[in-house]
Amino acid sequence: MTDNGHELAFGGFLTPDAGRPDQVVALATLCEQAGLDLVTFQDHPYQPAFLDTWTLMSYVAAATDRIGLAGNVLNLPLRQPVVLARSVASLDLLTGGRVELGLGAGAFWDAIEATGGRRLTPGAAVDALDEAIQVIREVWDAERRGMIRVAGEHYRVVGAKRGPAPAHPVGIWVGAYKPRMLRLVGRAADGWLPSLAYLPKGPDDLPALNALVDEGARAAGRDPGSIRRMLNVTGTFSRSSTSFLAGPPEQWVEELAGLTLEHGVTTFILGSDEPRAIQLFAQEVAPAVRELVAAERTTPGSGARAVAEEQAAAGGPTTLAVTPTPDPGVRRSARRLWDETTRPTAPPPPAGHVYPARGQAAGQHLVDVHDHLRQELAQVRDLLEQVRRGAVSPGGARAALNAMTMRQNDWTLGAYCAAYCTVVTQHHGLEDASIFPHLRRSDAGLGPVLDRLEQEHVVIHGVVESVDRALVELIGSPGDFTALQEAVDLLTDTLLSHLSYEEHQIVEPLARHGFFPGQL
Repeated sequence: MTDNGHELAFGGFLTPDAGRPDQVVALATLCEQAGLDLVTFQDHPYQPAFLDTWTLMSYVAAATDRIGLAGNVLNLPLRQPVVLARSVASLDLLTGGRVELGLGAGAFWDAIEATGGRRLTPGAAVDALDEAIQVIREVWDAERRGMIRVAGEHYRVVGAKRGPAPAHPVGIWVGAYKPRMLRLVGRAADGWLPSLAYLPKGPDDLPALNALVDEGARAAGRDPGSIRRMLNVTGTFSRSSTSFLAGPPEQWVEELAGLTLEHGVTTFILGSDEPRAIQLFAQEVAPAVRELVAAERTTPGSGARAVAEEQAAAGGPTTLAVTPTPDPGVRRSARRLWDETTRPTAPPPPAGHVYPARGQAAGQHLVDVHDHLRQELAQVRDLLEQVRRGAVSPGGARAALNAMTMRQNDWTLGAYCAAYCTVVTQHHGLEDASIFPHLRRSDAGLGPVLDRLEQEHVVIHGVVESVDRALVELIGSPGDFTALQEAVDLLTDTLLSHLSYEEHQIVEPLARHGFFPGQL
């Protein structure tokens, strides 16, 4: 199984500790504030030290606005399928489509039986899960005529009414490790959700397990690529590397991106109750993994990449069909923080070098990322001007920001400016920590250019801090936009100049060497 192209998602896996309920909710809220897509909870209804997972999910749903919610995974033997289906649909309707269904066949059978559940053999548990998924899908199929009739050995539903339908197509994600369960995932589920800690050989187990999911999908006439591959991960953040997912954030970035590109994993859920780990995972690892994976993925049939593919197929050399963005040449601030005439240039490329489609895509990706930063900066400037002139009210500004990529639920002009500055800093941090060292190793002649780019990153970081200080001043003087306007003008000058210089110097090397070892 290789990369199936699903959009990447990142989540948290929290302990539903009944002894510290306020902390559990606070961590769930932190997951949302830090930018994660999903927060999940284990489900052991026989465990008195844990909060009831469904009650906790409902409470967290009311305490949050954006983040998705799921059990990881819900204990089927103690949750009747019709009632579970209606619970999921109800919470999905109440949250506007934020609920997914993580489902497990059951474990710890002594505890399940002691709590009133039925003890099942491993084979019977798989059959029961299969029947339960049929029942759940029948309940959600509210538009279908007739009553629900599933005559299973473990779950018999004879004449129950359908509905309600959930607000969105809820995914059924199954935790599975054994062959029959994995084939069931391929045949009947929407996602496979194992835990890396339960794989004896770690990532090396994924190819064989993925193959069983694929086998089940094909036997049922389904596209294996439609089934989302997910992974609960644990690890430690530290300055030095000691093992897989034990090291600095940049190591996590490369290793998680590798799991996507090599094994098709597109959802990563961090098992941790440590606030710092959650923040690092959400704010440093997740954006960088997205960027590396996007750099590797290509878009056949469009623009320069299609031309490169046609030329490469014809066997002839190609030219780099990626155009760096020109410097706008306009400076809004009277301040100059560097001398542009002293910038070094990259050495010329090797004569006759052939740029394959992946190389073209890597070079284009840097331009695409920079275009996104330029577009958002233009929107920041435009909105700042409109609010400053009184042409847009705070309510109107909020509506405009909600249409942007980096919107804030609790809007203020300062919150949006701060979010933009964070994205710029994260992008430069990824370059300094991962991309530039790779380019240095690949081409020693790029050293002076990369040194200068890193120096400019430091300067831009100082400008970002000046924007932050201006935002603090704006709180004290809400009607005085002078300092903020000056800071944003200086950020505009330095950032646009830097982005253009960087593209002119390293787009071509990226097309030869990629963003990370092995990409090309």
